[in-house]
Amino acid sequence: SVNPMLKKITNLHIVSILSILVIFSCYRNKSSKSQFNVLETTIAEVHLAFEKGELTSRQLVEIYLARIQAYDQSTKLNAIVVVNPNALKIADELDAEYKKTGLLRPLHGIPIIVKDNYDTYDLPTTGGSLAMKGSIAPDDAFQVEKIREAGAIILGKSNMAEWAFSAYKTESSIAGVTRNPYDLSRVPAGSSGGTAAAVAANLALAGLGTDTGNSIRGPSSHNNLVGIRSTMGATSRDGIIPLMLRNDIGGPFARTVEDAVRIYEVIAGYDPNDPITERSQGKIPEDYLQYLSLNNLKGAHIGILRRYIDTATANPEIVTLTEKAIADLKAAGAIIVDPFDIPNYDELIDGIWCNVFQHDVNSYLASLGENAPVKSLQEVKDSGLYLPYIEKMIDGSLKKTVPPDERDPICIDLYHSPKNIAFSKAVNDAMDAANIDAFIYPTWSNPPRLVGDMESPAGDNSQYISPHTGMPAITVPSGFTKNGLPAGITFIGRHFDEPRIMGYVYAYEQQTSHRKSPPGFAQLSK
Repeated sequence: SVNPMLKKITNLHIVSILSILVIFSCYRNKSSKSQFNVLETTIAEVHLAFEKGELTSRQLVEIYLARIQAYDQSTKLNAIVVVNPNALKIADELDAEYKKTGLLRPLHGIPIIVKDNYDTYDLPTTGGSLAMKGSIAPDDAFQVEKIREAGAIILGKSNMAEWAFSAYKTESSIAGVTRNPYDLSRVPAGSSGGTAAAVAANLALAGLGTDTGNSIRGPSSHNNLVGIRSTMGATSRDGIIPLMLRNDIGGPFARTVEDAVRIYEVIAGYDPNDPITERSQGKIPEDYLQYLSLNNLKGAHIGILRRYIDTATANPEIVTLTEKAIADLKAAGAIIVDPFDIPNYDELIDGIWCNVFQHDVNSYLASLGENAPVKSLQEVKDSGLYLPYIEKMIDGSLKKTVPPDERDPICIDLYHSPKNIAFSKAVNDAMDAANIDAFIYPTWSNPPRLVGDMESPAGDNSQYISPHTGMPAITVPSGFTKNGLPAGITFIGRHFDEPRIMGYVYAYEQQTSHRKSPPGFAQLSK
């Protein structure tokens, strides 16, 4: 028989040896992969790592794909609808190009998540609807084409509120419910919640989404991100499944102002397939990054739109965070005009929304040609392939049979519809009277709701001013509630004044540094 003491020592040795082998195995696995840390990384940091030979595009894509596999379904985040099966092949091609030329394109090798209402020639575009399952557009949306030309890799498509019908939640018949990475019992807002959740959780470096009422800025705020809604006409809407084309804007989601601006710089400008972008000609700088300075807030005249702060339903913690943001702006040298308001606001916005969904989506479906899985909104209705929560919107849209340009009030674009012209003039006149360059308000007056809660105050503040004047709006993180839920503030400026607003949000971001990874996603790998 074996001596008990000897047996104990032998067992200890075996455990020690096994421990060493495990540590060595982990070290080998870690060493065999790139040591580059993607958590909270930026475009500039990635490109610097490329230049130093510390990282390749393939390695970067592998890391993000591993994070999607590890985190997206196991945590029930559910941000991703489909992963691009050619992402690694494209990365290899970009690596070969860089090796040959020594030149990096503006978004060279940058993995980007795209909302599932952007056309992509190589991936399905469904708008979150089972009625559109497997639909492949004949070509890319203009913005997708531009980021690809700049070297970006479409890593995958993100979940969205079905047909973009909700600003409050991201739920679709094609992919189910997306959750907020800062608290998986909470919503990421909508309709671009999948893009926001993915970027916030570091499943991609940045993303594209769309905003009809608040669907870039809302999810950005709920997920501690920067989101840009441009001037109407500064960016193309071509190849994006419309909700209300007269209000729709596509734009970037990013963890930093600089990254959002880098992407915006690529997608902004004239597109002959979207006539409203003619207004951008001569108004788009070649270099937006030159406007990002730490001193941009010094002497800036900024109004405080109190109507979205001093409300009975505003969450006290959000109000406190907003007041702190105002104090931070003042400390950075801004001249604060408080309060600022728009005379006759309620009368001006009354009845300003025009439901043009049926007209616009039927036009989009026609653009797909014979390969469209459905040919009209009526066919979507007849198919029954949608979630119950959007049925009321579908039914209401089907009743709108009069063309937009024949309606009363007229439902044509923002620059020609009398109601929109009057509202835009009122906002600009109020800014002139107050002698301000921009104004701010909390993007949401309340923190993210619990999943399934559609009754408590939402606090959605962004459905009117920017969407119905066409003025640019950017949201930037403003901090967290005591239980770790993100908040944001929105800056609004005059038409085509993006450079000034970008400068303001950059200076504010750099002074406050509110961006933090969601705790449950803050490890490099699971």
